[in-house]
Amino acid sequence: MEWNTIKESILARWCFGNELPYPSWLELDLSISSQRSDRKFLLFPSLSFQRAAGGYGGITINNREIIPIPFGTPDGDITIFIGDWYTKSHKELRKDLEDGIDLGVPDGVLINGYGPYRYNDSIVPDGIPFQIINVEPGKTYRLRVHNVGIATSLNFRIQDHNLLLVETEGSYTVQQNYTNMDIHVGQSYSFLVTMDQDASSDYYVVASPRFVKSSSSWLKATGVAILHYSNSQGPASGPLPDPPNDSDLYSSMNQARSIRWNVSASAARPNPQGSFRYGDITVTDVYVLLNRPAELIDGKWRTTLNGISYIAPETPLKLAQQLNIPGVYKLDFPNRIMNRPAKIDTSIINGTYRGFMEIILQNNDTTVQSYHLDGYAFFVVGMDFGVWTENSRGTYNKWDGVARSTTQVFPGAWTAILVPLDNVGMWNLRTQNLNSWYLGQEVYVSVVNPEITNKTELSLPDNAIYCGMLSYLQRDDAKIYFQLVCRDQAQRVSFSGAESGTIVSQRTIFVAFVITWFFVFVR
Repeated sequence: MEWNTIKESILARWCFGNELPYPSWLELDLSISSQRSDRKFLLFPSLSFQRAAGGYGGITINNREIIPIPFGTPDGDITIFIGDWYTKSHKELRKDLEDGIDLGVPDGVLINGYGPYRYNDSIVPDGIPFQIINVEPGKTYRLRVHNVGIATSLNFRIQDHNLLLVETEGSYTVQQNYTNMDIHVGQSYSFLVTMDQDASSDYYVVASPRFVKSSSSWLKATGVAILHYSNSQGPASGPLPDPPNDSDLYSSMNQARSIRWNVSASAARPNPQGSFRYGDITVTDVYVLLNRPAELIDGKWRTTLNGISYIAPETPLKLAQQLNIPGVYKLDFPNRIMNRPAKIDTSIINGTYRGFMEIILQNNDTTVQSYHLDGYAFFVVGMDFGVWTENSRGTYNKWDGVARSTTQVFPGAWTAILVPLDNVGMWNLRTQNLNSWYLGQEVYVSVVNPEITNKTELSLPDNAIYCGMLSYLQRDDAKIYFQLVCRDQAQRVSFSGAESGTIVSQRTIFVAFVITWFFVFVR
């Protein structure tokens, strides 16, 4: 299970690196302590392409009373989930990816799980349920909008209404009006929207794909909801509000650059956000991470960062680190792509505790990539088209670059982020585009406090889940399940240099599966 933007303790995240696989019978009681308040965060299953089945939700964390918000209290709070949707099951989709077949055009774009309003009789069939957002005239609402989709960047807009941006992924922003906003996979924004239009009719709320080929198939993949004033005189009609020019990547990049940190607003603590002067901190580690389109590696379709396609070991990374189990992973991830064939490996970035890491994300793919880092908010300090060079640092924003956890990287472009490594743990840096993530476009960052203390990292809990080499420590009622589930991902790809678990015959797997059928959820 993954919760974006919350600064987690590594305690709750163990298997498949640090990801915890839940059997259906296991009851969890999670206690979350967040340093980032007045925010909405995404919650979704992070393994085996399950997010494509619609498993997502939100967590709202409110400010403490002593911390003011930098805008008036809204009259209402509305959450909007937008995302592409495929009618194929998540198992069929991941099988396509393994066979080198692209996801293709989604079957639709959903808004809060609903299909499109019938804005055009020739495009939208009759009888599709759609989302209605009820509002009162003259009131101001906070709209928390999240792209929960698989791979499609979406443009969000409301007919004849301005979107006043006030927050993104845990940071208050400089308040600016937008007529529309490009929201990439995994990103979240808060807008204040005032219902200041006449109520002669309802209004369209639109989420449409960005940077795609113009075709009737993509035209059908447009999400449309209805904004309904309580005194509305009739239904919405006519054409949808115009989207931005899809061929103009520069305008979308300039929009992203315009999103800046509100340095005078209070953060989770009463001191202003800008009191953390990230531009004055000395960088200790630099990594230039380059991604490419999917390629065949050892006969399997894989994606890479710096020529390495990540594969999860049977033994979770954090358990292996904490219990000093050798051979599970390597702390040898290159800080730049090397002149060698791409490979599949469990190679980890060795971060410096309390260091300050500069990461340049270079996108050599043909689609927008969204990158997310668990456990941290990073500062987005620069982005541009072309290849990043040392001289690119001269364009960095070293004062009010927004702190967030997910950023876009345009095709043929780079994005630079700065990360204060103050959170001990084993943290996942990945593309949020589920098709690329599933095929290996991720890496973990190890941050270890050389001083042994439970002040920076909690101790291993008594009910920890053990996998792989440590499965013998697992309690009997869960042992069979976790031996199988942790082996599942590790055996999808065989690679040299990784740990070798016990080879289980197909017959043994089948028998174990039958025994545990009623104790596991369908994967």
